[in-house]
Amino acid sequence: MSSAVELRAPGPRGIPPLFARLVDDAALFPPGTATVPEAVSAHLDARSGKFAGVLGPMLCQASRLAELITELAKIKPAEPVPLSLVCDSGLGGVPKSLSIIEGRQELLSLRMVEMPAPSDVDDVWLERVSEFVPEDVIRVVEPRRGGEGWLDGVRRVAEHGCWPKLRVSGPTTESVPPAEVVKDFLVVASSLDVPFKATTGLHTAVRAERSGVEHHGFLNLLVATARSLSGTDVREALVTTDGAALAEEAGSLSTDAANAVRDVFASYGGCSLTDPVADLEGLGLL
Repeated sequence: MSSAVELRAPGPRGIPPLFARLVDDAALFPPGTATVPEAVSAHLDARSGKFAGVLGPMLCQASRLAELITELAKIKPAEPVPLSLVCDSGLGGVPKSLSIIEGRQELLSLRMVEMPAPSDVDDVWLERVSEFVPEDVIRVVEPRRGGEGWLDGVRRVAEHGCWPKLRVSGPTTESVPPAEVVKDFLVVASSLDVPFKATTGLHTAVRAERSGVEHHGFLNLLVATARSLSGTDVREALVTTDGAALAEEAGSLSTDAANAVRDVFASYGGCSLTDPVADLEGLGLL
């Protein structure tokens, strides 16, 4: 199976290991409003830009795969675009989507397949995921967050060789998990043999208010992951809005410590590369 190490390899311009391949391109997902042509153009520009090393695969819904292929066929990219396929049409549609991608390998290089799990995350369903998705493609499964036993579901996902996904926001105030919930997830995630991905809501590096709701920051989550590995105060790292202190702590991590963090926290989906790069530059981290 592909590894987190391959995805976090230092970028072509020497991106620090804590941020290499950190941001998966989720421009096609809410709250992003990009059309497929706009998303493809921006992705290819970012992939050839100064901070290309921060960029991970492009995320595309299975239901929009045909649109993506049509646009890429027009452009004819010099190299296949790394892709994470997000299954929005059920597990049964995965084989057809994979067959389509296999027929267009000059346009797309499949790295991941991501999907929500049923409420009980049962072993039979997870075994079907393993049957449908080739071993050399990373399988990312999102257990339904909250409720009794959801962390057991996270462990079960990992036991089947899949990466768990943590949803950190959504359309309502209640969609943003409290710091205690994220902390509990990180404690479990730090003990697993596979990394996790985060999705939805990490719009800024540092925790900030948007539309009256406090949203988690991706730098908070990185530092909190480091603390979960070292046994220090995870919750404080999640709730702080002191960007300078977070930047100092993140910047002080050794290469080995940074790699250990990314072995736990693989990446997150962002609507663009521009905003996270601007935040990291402003904090003196790029």
